[in-house]
Amino acid sequence: MTDTISPQTDVRLGFTSLEEETAVDRLPVTGEVPVWLTGALVRVTPALLEVGGRRLAHWFDGVAMLNRFGFADGRVSYKNRFLDGLAHRDAKAGQWRHAGFATDPCRSIFKRVQQIFSPDFTDNPNVNLARVGERYIAMTETPLPVEFDPETLDTIGHFEFADSVKSHVTTAHPHHDRERDELISYVAHFSRTSEYVVYGLPAGSSTRRVIARMPVREPAYMHAFGMSGRHLILAEYPLRVNPLKLAFSGKAFIENYVWRPELGTKLQVFDRETGAHRGTYATDAFFCFHHVNAFERETGELVIDLVAYDDPSVIDALYLDEHGPRGPLGRTELRRYTIDLDAGSVSSEALPGGHDVELPRIDYGRRNTRDYEFAYFAGWGGGQWIDRLVKLNVRDGARSEWSAADCYPGEPIFVREPGNDAEDGGVILSVVLDAAARRSFLLVLEAGSFEELARAEAPHHIPFGFHGQYFR
Repeated sequence: MTDTISPQTDVRLGFTSLEEETAVDRLPVTGEVPVWLTGALVRVTPALLEVGGRRLAHWFDGVAMLNRFGFADGRVSYKNRFLDGLAHRDAKAGQWRHAGFATDPCRSIFKRVQQIFSPDFTDNPNVNLARVGERYIAMTETPLPVEFDPETLDTIGHFEFADSVKSHVTTAHPHHDRERDELISYVAHFSRTSEYVVYGLPAGSSTRRVIARMPVREPAYMHAFGMSGRHLILAEYPLRVNPLKLAFSGKAFIENYVWRPELGTKLQVFDRETGAHRGTYATDAFFCFHHVNAFERETGELVIDLVAYDDPSVIDALYLDEHGPRGPLGRTELRRYTIDLDAGSVSSEALPGGHDVELPRIDYGRRNTRDYEFAYFAGWGGGQWIDRLVKLNVRDGARSEWSAADCYPGEPIFVREPGNDAEDGGVILSVVLDAAARRSFLLVLEAGSFEELARAEAPHHIPFGFHGQYFR
């Protein structure tokens, strides 16, 4: 490597594998970390992007690693470990044996048909983390979460469900029902008559409570879903799959989904309490990875905020070559859909200031399912990759940004300061790749002013990742 780093190489470092596992009791800190910040930020990262000398086809297929930044008395510790499942063990042996998102092992037709009707899921949960009671799980879009210890990062094993709910695809973005203390999620089951199943998983249980079922002929690819105070929302984008064709296909999983914009997008709304299907609300075609929030107005309207793309070309852009993603992220907008549940009408608007953003977060504990003012995003300014953090007032469009030369931040996670009742009363945590220094650091921003408070320098670069959670 030369000392001169081109913009392309800047991004490439974030798509370079990290194989080192380490633990550091105290990281070098610039600035001051608030002493009230106690707990840990744990993130999951697709950290291994080559297996058996082969570059994995897509960013979404990288082998999962946990990264933990611990906080106590203004100090920051760090450790990282691979999730030690079958996928990781196979990767260490130079093998890729289970179906991924876009990197598929070679299979006979018989094995493909068997995969559909008797799934052999990958246990590579590289997308997100959640807490279920006193258990902690890592997740991807195959329904095989992996349990881990949030202190040591030891892998405990597969989180096995003790029920008969059948599934092939799920979401790595469950919600939390505060009143019931349940994880709320959904699965899609592929068959001659496919269906969506929305369920609740109570804390301390491994048995899912079915909330609603809905038959579907050609399931949509849905990375996340919405939850308001009274409703659950499955947004069916016109990126659809024929399950029987999938069984006989020679393509990787996501390549079996077909973009059919003539179908439009269908917002399927369910009653959270009874599971009743409230209605199907049709709108124009668009694509989305992440919902931001949903809530009811006093007038009875249902509001759904999400990050919208015109089409799913971003999936193609995130295929990998030796330099990183093949294409730029494209354009997004923070879009608000308002449903008149009685009249059946849907209106949409782009919220001011919400352009070219992704990986949204809010003060989930207090504002999810409720009207809110602030959302936080990773964003970009016309370049190939994320290069800034964004705070947006969704009511008036006021926008604040943080950026620094040669720095590429990840998802911004809001942590509330104890006793501070302001909606933005706390800090933002983000793992940032400093390409010039060739390592990553943990960034701490004051959420109100969006000014930098501190950096804690990690001992190595951390590949670009998706999501994480702050555990107190």
